[in-house]
Amino acid sequence: MADVKDEIETLPASGPVLQAKDFKSDQMVRWCPGCGDFAILATVQKVLPGLGVPREKTVFVSGIGCSSRFPYYMNTYGFHSIHGRAPTVATGVKCARPDLMVWVITGDGDALSIGGNHLIHALRRNVDLKILLFNNRIYGLTKGQYSPTSELGKKTKSSPMGTIDAPLNPIAVALASEASFVARAIDTDLPFLTDVLGRAARHKGSAFVEIFQNCVVFNDGAWDSVAAKDVRDEKTLKLAHGRPMIFGKNRDKGLRQKGFDFEVVSFDPASPPQDLLVHDEQAPATAAYALAHMGEPVVQGVLRCVSRPPLHELMNGQIERAKSEKAPDLQKILNGPETWTVA
Repeated sequence: MADVKDEIETLPASGPVLQAKDFKSDQMVRWCPGCGDFAILATVQKVLPGLGVPREKTVFVSGIGCSSRFPYYMNTYGFHSIHGRAPTVATGVKCARPDLMVWVITGDGDALSIGGNHLIHALRRNVDLKILLFNNRIYGLTKGQYSPTSELGKKTKSSPMGTIDAPLNPIAVALASEASFVARAIDTDLPFLTDVLGRAARHKGSAFVEIFQNCVVFNDGAWDSVAAKDVRDEKTLKLAHGRPMIFGKNRDKGLRQKGFDFEVVSFDPASPPQDLLVHDEQAPATAAYALAHMGEPVVQGVLRCVSRPPLHELMNGQIERAKSEKAPDLQKILNGPETWTVA
């Protein structure tokens, strides 16, 4: 393992120029017409050529769910693994082959219910994975049961009187797990989604992106209150590092600190207040955590981006040190001070 190069190999300058079509497989895309997954698939296929990473150096790993069909539609290597375990399989791939770019495709049910433990530990260990969580607030593949992100009181086939479970906030979970890159985007805002996925792809370490995604059959309009085109500008705030937190169709609203909370202020776009909050991706995670829990506007973009060594580098460094040191005396270890006799 330690002999494998850590750096992802990219195409030489004189190599073939890849296009989005090169990353499309020959499989028919089997999602419901109008599903938000189509837009995400097309955006990923658009982003990949610009990274310069060969298809044979790219791997997509998924769990179970509608989103987990993703690897079939990519002309790359891939695994369709088991429910909730995609981060675990992907961790093994990345640690064994650090030279590969590894993506994880998952959903709110797959990642945050049975897969919650696996997701948390992949993020805290800073495994160099690009984790895309499609959040439609429902179990789509199994026909419409409530999921870990379904809103309180949601009536579904498995909660006919309304769910009494408080929903999980995927962004807050990722931040609490110490992910080194945390972002959010919307499936219908393709230019912004493209930028966010491009940044996630280039990040070294655990990159987590929640994508608001619509399930047209079992939860149509799940995000319309904030993501529909006619309200998006007024209901969402697109974060930009080093810039004031301004939003609104006319760019006439912003965020200001008020004690331990935020307040929305309106102003003349020609003369914005000087005390508006400025976004800092590298600020302590508590700042991003507060933004993640804000009601409206709902934040989009990169909440946090920091640098720390990824798992495979630490692992390979440890292996190299072990090789250079004298092998320990196995019998001394077995007969060490941690043994005792039961009379």
